[in-house]
Amino acid sequence: MTAIQRYFSAISVSAILAALSWSAAQAAAVTVPQVDLFKFSVHIFGSFIRASFALFHSDLFYSIQFTSFKLTDMQLISWNVNGIRAAIGKGFQDFVETEQPDVICLQETKAHSEQVNLEWMTDLGYEGVWNSAVKKGYSGSAIFSKTPTISTSIGMGIGEHDAEGRIVSAEFDDFELITVYTPNSQRALARLDYRMQWDQAFTDFVESRRRKKPVIFCGDLNVAHEEIDLANPSSNTRNAGFTDEERASFTRFIDNGFVDSFRAFEPGPEHYSWWTYRMNCRARNVGWRLDYFLVDQKVWDLVENASIRPEIMGSDHCPVELQLKVEVDH
Repeated sequence: MTAIQRYFSAISVSAILAALSWSAAQAAAVTVPQVDLFKFSVHIFGSFIRASFALFHSDLFYSIQFTSFKLTDMQLISWNVNGIRAAIGKGFQDFVETEQPDVICLQETKAHSEQVNLEWMTDLGYEGVWNSAVKKGYSGSAIFSKTPTISTSIGMGIGEHDAEGRIVSAEFDDFELITVYTPNSQRALARLDYRMQWDQAFTDFVESRRRKKPVIFCGDLNVAHEEIDLANPSSNTRNAGFTDEERASFTRFIDNGFVDSFRAFEPGPEHYSWWTYRMNCRARNVGWRLDYFLVDQKVWDLVENASIRPEIMGSDHCPVELQLKVEVDH
């Protein structure tokens, strides 16, 4: 704060203190009639003004009272890259270098950090947190952030679920961000029972984190929530990703106070984030919406927009995006 700003700030407070001094003098006169109102108020005001100017010139005052903030955009991207090593050369690197989102959440990385050269991301200012599966070339998740994090963690603290590297969490000032790669129930629903155990454990995990700070979670949730979220709902009933059980697990989050951010902005059909490589499905837009940002209602006022980016190639999934407006120190 400049000297002029300090001066006018002091004058403003002085005016307030003058009014308080006069009030104090009037109160004293009622109790002690011989008190000279004018002299007493001047005495009180003089004491106040000396104290106020001393305070205005102290570093403590400015560090506490004059910290200012500005609103800034924060772009979050979530993307199942279906193998980061392959995706780098198929559009991932071009996308990141061009758009440079503030935070990038990845699923199905299929690699350990030492297997991938991402020095170019470091040069762009990203710091990464990996959670790789014990099994090489399988599953995995990661968060890369240009925005400083308060803390990061991996997994949810349950051994049978954490071995596949499906969760990374990053705490920011206003919220905790969790990226998740939800298990697929597989052909003939061979893994549906495990999927239900996972869904319950993940729900409990999110709620436990939410008790400390509002949560935004994103990723490949491996479910099309409503019929509008896939091209052929009738022929996919009881297929993995569109069972009643999986859809009910998603609904539970909505009932618990989370917002499906994309649907808050786009209620219409034919918006998908995954297409099989077979039968030219992506070109024909025969797909599923499996990738989401779910936002705690407590921080919904931060959300500016949510979108799907089908024009971005590099995987059988496309990125999904959340735009926030957050406060930063200025």
